[in-house]
Amino acid sequence: MSRIARLAVALLITSSVVSPASGQELQPVAGRSPSEGQRVVFVTGSTGGLGREVARGLAASGDHVVIHGRSVERGVELVAEIEAEGRGSARLYLADLGSFDEVRSLAGAIRRDYDRLDVLVNNAGIWLEGPRQLSDDGNELHFQVNYLSSFLLTRELLPLLRHSAPSRIVHVSSVAQQPIDFGNVMLEDDYSDGRAYAQSKLAQIMFTFDLAEDLAGSGITTNAVHPASMMDTDMVLERGARARSSVHDGADAVMYLIDGDDLGTGGYFNQRTPTRANSQAYDEQARERLRTLAERLTVAR
Repeated sequence: MSRIARLAVALLITSSVVSPASGQELQPVAGRSPSEGQRVVFVTGSTGGLGREVARGLAASGDHVVIHGRSVERGVELVAEIEAEGRGSARLYLADLGSFDEVRSLAGAIRRDYDRLDVLVNNAGIWLEGPRQLSDDGNELHFQVNYLSSFLLTRELLPLLRHSAPSRIVHVSSVAQQPIDFGNVMLEDDYSDGRAYAQSKLAQIMFTFDLAEDLAGSGITTNAVHPASMMDTDMVLERGARARSSVHDGADAVMYLIDGDDLGTGGYFNQRTPTRANSQAYDEQARERLRTLAERLTVAR
């Protein structure tokens, strides 16, 4: 058994928390606190695919990475790999972004366990084949996981990001964008998984533009990025599609938005190139309608 495998087994044996019961605080599953002066980067959806590659790259540069996902085994394995490399550090939290309660618990745990957050990477996303599915909160599942939960998580973590300024927020979006029909946001009519995915990714970009305006002068910058097309992720391969790029390609684009100089704020990038998004992203009235809808849907009940 390799050193990483032995460490992963040890971490699994000592890990006890999967998700919080009602009224209980979410606890980290594995890992350790950052060292003094270490940059803290939170990457959602980082136990696999693009997020995992980004997390590995950040840790290799000496950063502390907040790992998030739903699989304890994959998460613990990544923490063990990072610890074995000996350059960066990591800590793992489990939460399902299909539940606003779990998103709030996750944000609360980060605020409790960290006194700074230098970068938030909203990477977690889904594209599910088959019939329309609803989240625990009754929303179309792509719209909640890909947009509403990152909207809620970002807002919950803004105080920590403000405290840590200069800081950054990176939204991992897509060139697959489709205008939102505000009369059919949850796609009760004419549902397709492609449409659900594409409108949720445009919503991310619209949120990015809004957020940049709201945070002007705060020291927090925010941009959205299409990392690469048809990467060799489980999400692509499980659809029977042929990969046209790698997670390494995508991670390079995300890392550029994390570390690049003079990027400005409120932009959309196709990999490293500033690019124009779907025209609805520049419609201030549409962005206002989307923001009002998101605020109403994510309010604590």
